Amino acid sequence: MSNNILKVENISLAFGGVKALTDVSFEVKQGSVFSIIGPNGAGKTSMLNCISGRYQPNSGNVIFNDKVVTNLRPNDRADLGMGRTFQNLALFGHMTVLDNIMVGRHHQLNNNWITGPMYWFSKAQQEELSHRREVEQIIDFLEISHIRKTTAGTLSYGLRKRVELARAMALNPKLILLDEPMAGMNLEEKEDMARYILDLNEEFGITVVMIEHDMGVVMDISHQVMVLDFGKKLICGLPAEVMADPHVRSAYLGIEEAS
Repeated sequence: MSNNILKVENISLAFGGVKALTDVSFEVKQGSVFSIIGPNGAGKTSMLNCISGRYQPNSGNVIFNDKVVTNLRPNDRADLGMGRTFQNLALFGHMTVLDNIMVGRHHQLNNNWITGPMYWFSKAQQEELSHRREVEQIIDFLEISHIRKTTAGTLSYGLRKRVELARAMALNPKLILLDEPMAGMNLEEKEDMARYILDLNEEFGITVVMIEHDMGVVMDISHQVMVLDFGKKLICGLPAEVMADPHVRSAYLGIEEAS
């Protein structure tokens, strides 16, 4: 097995006559933080959707842990250890924080419609308690114990983002895809989220592929950065290499090189 947990090979995606991605290839090392940056409309979320299975690319392959998953459904990729958060929050607003996170354990449940009703006489209760312990550890890690019984829809935006991260972690993923995890946050919330992402990468050993617009955060916590521009890969490398690229500095950072 290679040390690349994810390989994207020549992915192209089009919606009618509009090309969202054109022949994009890259590799993500196991245990790393890999960031995808670029302007709005560059194809960043489309790429995450191809990786997670929400979109089927027109051509190319997605390889996860040396297994071609291009044609697998999103839930099948979750079973293999791929988690995901969304740019627009996808929580169940009427449910508590605890229940929202427990949803992330659903695919690991072994009991079914036959054994479930016999809750007290089967292993269903023992299984639920086991999953509950796992969820409580995630709640403690993300420091949201004080809101565990709160209805998710009543929380602030920053806390709802944290709950969505908790639900993705509940999948017990080897790879987690984060779509703008710090969008709409103030400075303090961004610092907290950056710390959580680093900790889940370093302490839990989860590989992270992240879309983020805050260049300061990207350069501080990423091991590798890829820039997309109009659906094409512009550059991929170490943060310092990407920051030094004249096109990136001019187009995305507004820094003009001296003539």
